Amino acid sequence: MGVENTEYGADQIQILEGLEAVRKRPGMYIGSTSSRGLHHLVYEIVDNSVDEALAGFCTEIQVIINPDNSITVIDNGRGIPVGINHKAGIPAVEVVFTILHAGGKFGGGGYKVSGGLHGVGASVVNALSEWLEVIIYKDGKTYKQRYERGHTMHPLQVFGTCDLEKTGTQVCFLPDKDIFEETIYDYDILKQRLREMAFLTKRLKISLKDTREGMERDKTFHYEGGIREFVAYLNKSKEALYPEIVYCEGQKDGVSVEVAMQHNDSYTENCYGFVNNINTPEGGTHIVGFRNAITKTFNDYARKNKLLKESEPNLSGEDIREGLTAIVSVKIEDPQFEGQTKQKLGNSEARGAVDNVVSRQLEIFLEQNPTVAKVIVEKSLLAQRAREAARKARDLTRRKSALDSMALPGKLADCSDRNPENCEIYIVEGDSAGGSAKTARNRATQAILPLRGKILNVEKARLDRIYGNNEIKAMITAFGTGIHEDFDITKLRYHKIIIMTDADVDGAHIATLLLTFLYRFMPELIKQGYVYLAQPPLYKIEKNKKIWYAYDDVELGKILEDIGRDNNNKIQRYKGLGEMDAEQLWETTMDPERRILLKVTMDEAASSEIDLTFTTLMGDKVEPRREFIEENARFVENLDI
Repeated sequence: MGVENTEYGADQIQILEGLEAVRKRPGMYIGSTSSRGLHHLVYEIVDNSVDEALAGFCTEIQVIINPDNSITVIDNGRGIPVGINHKAGIPAVEVVFTILHAGGKFGGGGYKVSGGLHGVGASVVNALSEWLEVIIYKDGKTYKQRYERGHTMHPLQVFGTCDLEKTGTQVCFLPDKDIFEETIYDYDILKQRLREMAFLTKRLKISLKDTREGMERDKTFHYEGGIREFVAYLNKSKEALYPEIVYCEGQKDGVSVEVAMQHNDSYTENCYGFVNNINTPEGGTHIVGFRNAITKTFNDYARKNKLLKESEPNLSGEDIREGLTAIVSVKIEDPQFEGQTKQKLGNSEARGAVDNVVSRQLEIFLEQNPTVAKVIVEKSLLAQRAREAARKARDLTRRKSALDSMALPGKLADCSDRNPENCEIYIVEGDSAGGSAKTARNRATQAILPLRGKILNVEKARLDRIYGNNEIKAMITAFGTGIHEDFDITKLRYHKIIIMTDADVDGAHIATLLLTFLYRFMPELIKQGYVYLAQPPLYKIEKNKKIWYAYDDVELGKILEDIGRDNNNKIQRYKGLGEMDAEQLWETTMDPERRILLKVTMDEAASSEIDLTFTTLMGDKVEPRREFIEENARFVENLDI
C-alpha cells in the first residue's frame, strides 16, 4: 500500500469557508428553517441588544417589520466596536457578523452573562439573510457595512456624523427565501417573545412596529417592576388569593436569582423558568431548587405556627403549588443545557443558589405576612384532601380495569384494527351526530366516542371532580394513556384523536373545553402531534342534481363563480353535524381521501402565552376575555357569531 506524499500541517485543517457551514446546515444553528427558525433570527439580534441592557448600557430597543418583510432592530447601547481586531485584521463589527463563534460572550470580559444560547447570533443571521446592513453610531460618527448571504460587500465606511452623545447599533436584514420555507413574519409571535424579554429585563423599553400595508400596528413594552409585573400579567384572568406578589432576589455562587410568585384561585400550577432570559420549557436545576425551597419553607412555617396538626402529614410540593404562578429567572455565566432540545438547565450551582435565596426571603415574607401565609396553607390543605380523594378514585378505576377486560366505556364504538398507527378516534358532541358518525365510519380504523353536552371546564375544577366526571372518564379510558403522573404515551390506542364539533359558536366552545382538558392533563398528545380538529363544511351547494361542499365563504364564492350564480342554485348553510346524513358526513368530514383535518400544535417556547389564552377564554373573569376577543377579532377571517 503506497503512502501519498501529502502535507498535513496547520494550514491543511479545513475550515468551512466563512459562513458556508451555516448555509449548508441551518437547522443546526437556529433549530429549523420553518416559521420558528425565521422568528429565531429576530431574537438572535434582539438578544445582543438585551445583553447591552443587562450590562447597563442600553435602555431602549425598537423592532420594525418593514413592508418587504425585512426586519430592523435599533438599540441605544454602546454600539458594536468598530476598531480593528488584531487577531482577524478586520474591524470588530465585521468579525461579529462574518466569523462564527466570535463575539463578546466567551469570557474575556465583554459580557458577564448573555442571553444568546450559543453566542453565534449575528453571524448566523447574516449567513441566512439575502442581505444585512449594520449601522453604528459612535464617537460622533456613523459607520455602515453591508453583507449579502454572509459575504462582506465593502469595507466598513464612515458615511456621516451624529451627536457625540448618540450611541447604538441598527441592524436591518432580509431572510433568505432560498433557506426558509416561509419568509412572512407573524406580528403576534414576535409580540409574545418581546413582551417576555421586557418583563425579564426590568426598566428596558422594547417596541414592536408593523409597517406592512393593511397590517399596521405597534406596541411598546416597558415594565418597571420586571418579573413582578410578569406574574401580575399572567394572573390577570384569575382571582389572586392575596394582593402581594412575593419577590425574592439575591446572588450566590456566581448565580444571580430573581423569583416572583403569587397564588390564584385556579387549580393549575404555572411556573416558568428562564436562564439568561431564555425560556427553559423542560425546567432544570433552577426549578428543582425553587420547588425544594417552597416545599420546605411552607411546611416548616405551617408546623411552627400549628397550621398543620402533629397527626397530619406534610404538605406535598404539588399541594403548595396548586394555583401558583411563578417566574424563576437566573443569570449565570456559563449555562449548561441538557436534553435533546437544549431546553433544560443542568448547572448544579443553580439549584443551591435558588434554594438558598428563596428559602431565606420567603421565610421572612411569611413571618411578616401571617394572613397571606394562612391563606396559602389552607388552600394547600384543601388541595391535599382533593388529591387524596382523586387518588382513591384513580385506584378504583385502576382496580376495575385490571379485573375487567371490558373496561372501555359503553358508548364508545371502537374500531376493529388493534394497531394504534392505523386507528383514529372521533370525539363527537351529541348523540344524533354520534349516530350518523357511527353509521358513516370505516369500522376497521375509525372509533366514535359521543359526548353528551358540554364537558367539565377543567380550569374551574379540582382533580377529584375531574376524575368523577363521566365524559372525562370515558375519554381517559378510551385513549388508554392515563393522565397526570400516570400518563404513558406508549399505551395510546389511537394515533389520531379528532375533535368533531358543529361549525358554530357552541361547537367552538366545546372544542375549546376539550383542548383545555388535553392541554392541562395530556399535553404530550398535543406536543407529539396526535390531536386534530375536523373541519365540517359550512355550505352544501346543489345544482342540476350535482353537489358541491364549501368549507368557508371564500370557497363558496369560488364554486358559485365556476357554476354560475343563478336561481337553480340551492345553497344550504349547515348549522350542525346533525343536519348531515351518514353519507354526507363521510364524504365531507370523515373520508381520509377527501376530508380536511387541522393538526393542533404547540410552541413550547410560548407556553406562558398558551396558559394565559386558556385561562382568559375559560376562566371566570369577563373583562380579560372581552379584551382578548376585541384585540384578536380584526385578525380572524371568519368569526361565525
